[in-house]
Amino acid sequence: MTGAPQADLVIVANRLPVDRVTQPDGAVSWRPSPGGLVTALEPVLRANDGAWIGWPGSADDDEFEPFEENGLSLIPVAMSAQEVEEFYEGFSNGTLWPLYHDVIAKPEFHREWWDSYVSVNQRFADRAAEVAAEGATVWVQDYQLQLVPQMLRARRPDLRIGFYLHIPFPPAELFSQLPWRRQILEGLLGADLIGFQLPGAAANFVRLVRSRVGHKTHRDTIYLPDGRPVKATAFPISIDTAGFEELARSEAVAERAAEIREALGNPRRIFLGVDRLDYTKGIYSRLRAFGELVRDGHLDVEDAVFVQVATPSRERVEQYRILRDEIEMLVGRINGDYGKIGNPAIHYLHNSYPREEMAAFYRAADIMVVTPFRDGMNLVAKEYVACRFEDDGALVLSEFAGAAQELRQAWLVNPYDIDGMKSALMDAFAAEKRETSRRMRAMRRTVVQNDVAKWAADFLRELEELPEHHDKTVRRSRSS
Repeated sequence: MTGAPQADLVIVANRLPVDRVTQPDGAVSWRPSPGGLVTALEPVLRANDGAWIGWPGSADDDEFEPFEENGLSLIPVAMSAQEVEEFYEGFSNGTLWPLYHDVIAKPEFHREWWDSYVSVNQRFADRAAEVAAEGATVWVQDYQLQLVPQMLRARRPDLRIGFYLHIPFPPAELFSQLPWRRQILEGLLGADLIGFQLPGAAANFVRLVRSRVGHKTHRDTIYLPDGRPVKATAFPISIDTAGFEELARSEAVAERAAEIREALGNPRRIFLGVDRLDYTKGIYSRLRAFGELVRDGHLDVEDAVFVQVATPSRERVEQYRILRDEIEMLVGRINGDYGKIGNPAIHYLHNSYPREEMAAFYRAADIMVVTPFRDGMNLVAKEYVACRFEDDGALVLSEFAGAAQELRQAWLVNPYDIDGMKSALMDAFAAEKRETSRRMRAMRRTVVQNDVAKWAADFLRELEELPEHHDKTVRRSRSS
């Protein structure tokens, strides 16, 4: 690879922070990707002579050269169509995603998927080894790249390596199903600091390392035989709180929120769900609960509507196509049975929207419904809270979302309990303003004090301050 800069801070993620746009004349340009991770890390990269390594997003055997976009140094990693199928759609999202999300869907274990996962992880590690300056910090992101820390350390032991997992990490009884469980654990142990969304996930990892790899551990620290300590601990991720609030306060978003309410017929209450179309998100169950409330006369379509935004996701994967069909059939049945002319019970939007439009939805909605079966964090819940600058609105939140540990003032629900979810929806619907204000004020205080910039700063500071060696006497690890 030619033209690669030497960077003091390297972010390694599955995707670049930009999306490729092909113009009508065939010319290629780039636009910034939406998302909190980019917002959090962009200023850190600029301040530290940093570079971002990632996949440009299209299957292409041709190598892109490193380039600069909006002042950011970007290092593309190419993937073939077969690698996209086996590494990304296969092992990452057909094996790891369901396994790490409590086997809501059955994971598949295919050796050719694993081989592709190893190959692509090695390519990312090689890029990082070439780009990182002497003694640089490398921060690897998420479940697609769990082998990179060890591969990178083998080539560049001078580096400080961090890893952050953005999804849940499962307990031993689930993780142990994975035929390549030891390789994943050892891959992660190449990092000096491993960050998780919640303390329970970090504890799961430490217990597995102790039982499956045999390393000595104490609380959140693992002592490796080569004298290097590894720390595994929780760093709950957050959002660009100030940015969302600024958007929500803007005149354009206020006007758009009023337009949305008008288009919905100015009902007394608007329920809102915003999710990637994924079987972990519990979309079907929440819409079913709302439909039953309408069916039983607790809610009337002229008084309450549900808007469900379902962002397209992994549409080439069969499970996701089936889920979309099931949800659309349910919405059609509920609207057919209980809707009225001009007043459907559920407005279903299978589309993605820019941040400004989402802020308008958050401002328009009286009740946000976030009910995943399992989620590492769920930033939508925090985005809604950030946009409610008048301390109004209600949040119905799954107790299995990572955000539930911070947003305790939400109406917490078990998404597997349809009747319990119906009760929570009605409680939020009927709550007096004084009650919703009390709850929202407390949740807003949490997201303001713990925004995404603090998350990034806390992680990088912890990584920098970790000792390089331990003085514990430890035995060599045993095979699993």
